[in-house]
Amino acid sequence: MKLTVFGATGGIGQEIVKQALTAGHQVTAVVRDPARLTVTGTGLEVFRSDLSDPEALRPAVAGRDAVLSGLGARSRKDAGVAARLTRTVLAALEAEGVRRLLVVSAGPVGPAPEGDGALDRTARGLVSALLKDVYADLSEMEAELARSTTDWTVVRPPRLQNKPVTGTYRTAVGGFPRKGRFIGRADVAHAMLAMVDDPGTVKQGVGVAY
Repeated sequence: MKLTVFGATGGIGQEIVKQALTAGHQVTAVVRDPARLTVTGTGLEVFRSDLSDPEALRPAVAGRDAVLSGLGARSRKDAGVAARLTRTVLAALEAEGVRRLLVVSAGPVGPAPEGDGALDRTARGLVSALLKDVYADLSEMEAELARSTTDWTVVRPPRLQNKPVTGTYRTAVGGFPRKGRFIGRADVAHAMLAMVDDPGTVKQGVGVAY
């Protein structure tokens, strides 16, 4: 497949690029600073952009089978970037007629898991309160996707870890795995690539966790 990856220098983005190349896909990595992209390989094209102009992004997405995005705030002070940058990406995709889009959001933005105990509910509430600006940004981003013409999928992980691919994660279309508290960035990337050609995830939020 021909894939474009936004946020390609982030933890999840670099994993998407690396795993996609290993699987034999052609990958266009969109970055602001090419020096921060440590992944290399046959089939990789690096496209430099600050994501300020949808017209300038059109060559990066034209003719692609799917676009995957790891864009998002790295800290509370960056709240607002997910919706703003995703809006630019959407404009470029719609101009080129590219429909398949998968993006990273966060578990607390979606529905709470059914049957979770008091400890999990309390922890979820505390995290949501602490990161309310970040989650408000992600909620706005998800609303932008819902209004778009793309065949979007929102992937909602819980707390992220740095660990290799395990393939042992659980997914929940339209919900969130019960007692799903952690997941590795590499497994989030693995799940996103697996969902690219899964029609059951189109226009859905998908919780993913161990």
